[in-house]
Amino acid sequence: MNTQLFNDIALSVINFITSGVTAITGVGGGIVLIGIMPMFMAASIIIPVHGASQLASNASRVWFGWQDLRLDYMKEFLIGAVCGAIVFGVAVRFVSLELIPLFIGIYILLMQWSKTFDRLLKRANNFYTIAFIQIGTGLFVGVSGPMSIALLNKKYDNNNTVVTTGALMATIIHSTKLIVYGILGFSFLAYWRVIVMMVVFATLGSWVGVRLRHIIPIHWLKALLPWSLTLIGIKIIYDTAVKLGWI
Repeated sequence: MNTQLFNDIALSVINFITSGVTAITGVGGGIVLIGIMPMFMAASIIIPVHGASQLASNASRVWFGWQDLRLDYMKEFLIGAVCGAIVFGVAVRFVSLELIPLFIGIYILLMQWSKTFDRLLKRANNFYTIAFIQIGTGLFVGVSGPMSIALLNKKYDNNNTVVTTGALMATIIHSTKLIVYGILGFSFLAYWRVIVMMVVFATLGSWVGVRLRHIIPIHWLKALLPWSLTLIGIKIIYDTAVKLGWI
């Protein structure tokens, strides 16, 4: 088995696990996945490939849990996403792709341990602003963070509604992100094998996670995630610094 095929299989299995985790908890899986991806693929393809797999993961989660879906805030979320794509789609052209893993590592650590950063992210109290910001973070670091889930938790008491509606919002973010990278010239066909494998495993992970949501207690998963993400974030920053010759 060649190294690239092994990497593709390993990422697909990891994607299955992280997709299942997100289907259970509503958050965390996509951040873990993109934190691990720099260990398996070049920096220049991380965000588009991650976006394709997360699109499948979230869209399938919506499909499997459609009975809990609510569309009350989708119009304003769509408007914010389109505005964000226009603004940040222009800005991302001026960023060196080799720095993407560094941005990912810093973003992960800030999300886990900076109360100020967390407050700034959660200060947005409408879905126009949240979608706008999430497109920006999605284009630069691949993941959009928990802002939409945080606000949905204030709007709905049912966890299944929060997870499924949040998945639809994430589907919009990842779809828009892929359109932007396609316009910028990324060739998705060149990486069709790993994308197809990750899409299949993401969908399977969502299917399993939705069925385990009522069985597995989510508190221990949410307690484990910050420490796992911290180790991943530190490793990404160190590996990127070594690769760029900074240490």
